[in-house]
Formats: sequence, C-alpha cells, structure tokens
Amino acid sequence: MNLPYFISSRITKNEEGSFSGTITRIAIISIAVALSSLILAFLILGGYENVITSKIYSFSGHVVVSKYTLSNSVEETSIMVSDSLLEKVKNTEGVDYVQAYSFKYGLLSTKDEVQGVLVKGIDEHFNRTDFEQHLIRGKFPEFPEDNYGTEVAISERISNILQLDVGDEVTIFFVQKPLRFRKLQITGVYETGLEEIDENVILGDIRLVSRINNWEENQVGGLEVYLEDPNDQAQATETLFDKVDFDMYVEKVADKYIQIFEWLRMLNRNVLILLVIVLFVACFNMVSILLILILERTQMIGIFKSLGASNALIRRIFLFNGLNLIVKGLLWGNFIGLSFCLAQYYFRFIPLDASNYYVSYVPIALDYGIVILLNVMAVIVVGITLFIPLSLISRIQPVKAIRFD
Repeated sequence: MNLPYFISSRITKNEEGSFSGTITRIAIISIAVALSSLILAFLILGGYENVITSKIYSFSGHVVVSKYTLSNSVEETSIMVSDSLLEKVKNTEGVDYVQAYSFKYGLLSTKDEVQGVLVKGIDEHFNRTDFEQHLIRGKFPEFPEDNYGTEVAISERISNILQLDVGDEVTIFFVQKPLRFRKLQITGVYETGLEEIDENVILGDIRLVSRINNWEENQVGGLEVYLEDPNDQAQATETLFDKVDFDMYVEKVADKYIQIFEWLRMLNRNVLILLVIVLFVACFNMVSILLILILERTQMIGIFKSLGASNALIRRIFLFNGLNLIVKGLLWGNFIGLSFCLAQYYFRFIPLDASNYYVSYVPIALDYGIVILLNVMAVIVVGITLFIPLSLISRIQPVKAIRFD
C-alpha cells in the first residue's frame, strides 16, 4: 500500500463540507479557468492563422516569380514562360505545383456606376479547389480551349457597389491607347474577407489579359509557386532566386501581405504573454492554497512527526493532495475549453466583423497536440511550484505543532 497516497485520499474525503473543502474547490476552479482560457486562446489563434493564411495562399500561392522592375505598376512588365523556366521551378525541392497569372487594370461600367478593378488573369492550372471555398454564389469561370473566355468571378463587395449578380453582363474598359473594352459574363461571386482582394480583384481568363496587352502566347505577368510546406517560403525563395534568370524577382507572399502577417505575429506575442500570466496566477493560487492546507493540518503533521514519520513522507502526502487538485482542475478545464471550442467549430455561434478581423466568425483550429502540450506544461509548471510550500514542512517542530491551534 502507498501510505502517503492513502493518507492523502483520506484527508481529501474528510475535507468535504469544511473550510479546507472550500479552499480545494477554489483551487480546482482556478486551474480549470486557467487551462480552459489557454485552450481557447491557442485554438482560436491557430484558427485565425489557418483561415487567414489559407485565404491568402489560395489566391496568391506561397512564392511569386515576376519580372524585376523599379516600377510599382502590376501590368507594365511580363516574363516569357519557357519550358526550361517551368522545369527549373517545378523541379525545385519542396515545390508542389506552379500556375501562371497576369494583371490588368480596368473600369467596370454599368448604367449608374463605374468601379475600378484589377483583372487577375488565370488559366486551367489555377488552384480552384482551395479558392472555391470562398465562392458564395454561382460557379467558377470556365475557359474555352480556343480563343479566350469572357466569364469572370467578382467579389461580393464589387457586386454590392455595382448592383451586379450571377448571370449579369458588364462592360469593362481598359484605359490604354487605343481604348479597349469587352463584355464580361459574371458566373460567380466570392468573398475572402481580405480588403486588398475583395475591393479590387476580379478573376478572368489569362488569355483575355494577354490579348488586351498584345502579348505573345507564352508571355505572362508571373508565376505563383505553391509549396508542399508553406513554412519553407524563405528557403524556397533563396533556391528559386538562384535558379531563375537575372532579370526576375522572387518574393515570398508573406512579404506581399506583410501587414496581415505582422498582425498575426502580434497576436502570437499576446497569447504567449497570456500564457505566462495565466500560469503565474495558477501557480500563485496553488502555493497559497497548499500553504493554507498545511497550516490547517499543522497538528496532524506534528503527530505524524512524533510517531516517527519523516519529512519526505509528509511532503509526499501533501504532494499527492496538490496533484489531486491539479488533475481535477485539468479535467474540468479540458471539458470546459474543448466543449466551447467544439461548439464554436461546428455551430459558429460567435460572429465577428469581417471588415476588421478578415473572417465573419471566431475560427477554431482543433489541434489536439496543442491541448496535450498545454496540459503537460500546466502539470509540470504548477507541479514544480508545489515544492515551495512543501519546504515549510521540514521547519515544523512536533512539540509546537501538537500544541498549535
């Protein structure tokens, strides 16, 4: 029989309905609140990172290869896509696939409104699977094998401004010499929640942009490179920069949307600060509560010492008592935190303002590895702090302890 554990369990049973029982319940509640708060913070942060980065990457890839230029215009330069260039990019370690793109400024015109837009020309290799999750009405544009397609997908914001919807026709004017215009058929409406995209971009056939620009067949604005692991952007950028021609520029998409990624890094720092604060408060509570339990059991400690019990044995009794509180607190904390996260994940009952937070609901990333790590960290950190009040036991003298009231 494990004597310290047996005595600790009997003490716990005898505490019910007493002052010690109230203290232990406070300890359990404090640990449960601390752990559930950490679970919510980390899973919500993970949800933000997953949702926002997937929106950016589904539209722009992970790395962009374009023409090196000192101009800020997105439509004045182009690159020639040769078979050798594509082979160099595709055969780079970590590259999943490559897609071409082109940009062209234009004016969408209706009877009552005019809206400046940026036509993003894409081809059959565009990452439709990831982008179609942002379609809220209609379907993705279809491009014919011959000539060029006039079907486009516009954003919900542009749709509201111009009062256009799926099935409508709209005229686009390309301001150049000579002035050109085309009739476009709207087949889909999308919404990413990213202001930089939703306010400006419509998706159309890359061959339409090439025709307007008088480009050759293999002339495009650039290449969007998708990686097997988005976290390898820095290494892939360096490798591709050494492979492509000297007049080409290789850029991480994370750098193109630096403001959004800086915002996510700021959230990361805030969550880490929250982790430190919550663990500190939980440790402080456990130290205080265990000190109270030891002081309340001072006479019992004196009796045990007078009967020959060692300081180590008595410490283990209260250590088991403290670990019992931690385990109960963790169980309740996991139940509360995961229940809330699962409910939000499936039902999305907490909305957000997409114009400020890039998403219309609080996103949740069900990363159980993070949950396990938080539990292990809480047990280790709070468990270690238990030895601070336990050191008081060796200073208790049996004679004075027995007379202690």
